[in-house]
Amino acid sequence: MIYSGKLQKYFAGISLSVIVVGDLVLTQKTAPVLAETINTSVGNAVTFSCDDSEATVASKNGPKVVNGTARIYIGYQQLSNNKNPVTVRFNNGIKAWCRNDYETTGDDGTGYGLYWNGSDVLYGIYSSTGTQTGNNFSRFASGRWLPSYGNGGGAKAAIIARINPSNGEVDYATFLSSKKPDNGETNSLLVNYLSWNGTNLTVKAQSWWTPRGTNTNSMNCSGSSPYQYTAAFTSDLRTMTSASANTCR
Repeated sequence: MIYSGKLQKYFAGISLSVIVVGDLVLTQKTAPVLAETINTSVGNAVTFSCDDSEATVASKNGPKVVNGTARIYIGYQQLSNNKNPVTVRFNNGIKAWCRNDYETTGDDGTGYGLYWNGSDVLYGIYSSTGTQTGNNFSRFASGRWLPSYGNGGGAKAAIIARINPSNGEVDYATFLSSKKPDNGETNSLLVNYLSWNGTNLTVKAQSWWTPRGTNTNSMNCSGSSPYQYTAAFTSDLRTMTSASANTCR
């Protein structure tokens, strides 16, 4: 009888273990899948067109921002002799809008960065190597912090554009560039990161000689470029509220 009692307890323990394991497996199977969120993305520009499916665009592994099943991608469309920036939104794999008309001149324009809060705040980062006749970003930048590419050509400047995420329309934009100290021509600036705190857009970038201060004039710098540069803008891109760079003042 003593042996029989021990055996019953033993089998009871086995049954309990099976139940616990069974519950664990059941819990694992029914655990909710978390929705994907990517607010900011900056990287190498990739090529696609407005005719491409989301699977094709996604396969390029370019910059994208994500909120649940909504995804926005940025890149450029390769034409016969130049590039035009392109930005597209998909909802559940269905194209909501695609814009390749922000800049349609002979310039080699690309898109390589995005910030999206998942709701009504969307910024795109684009590049320009000069001003050419036709539709370019300067038509969106009138009255903003830096309204044009400036003098010169060849150096790669950045454009920050505030975009309506529901239809892809550009609300306004500003150029962001460096300035050559010897002749005042535009010099290169490459954006590396974007962030948003509800009031200001912060941009981190590599700036070649020399970065611009909040008044758009060249900062006084020592050492060699590129400089690690940080600037903050008001949401409407009219004002740069702060600017700093290593070894510059």
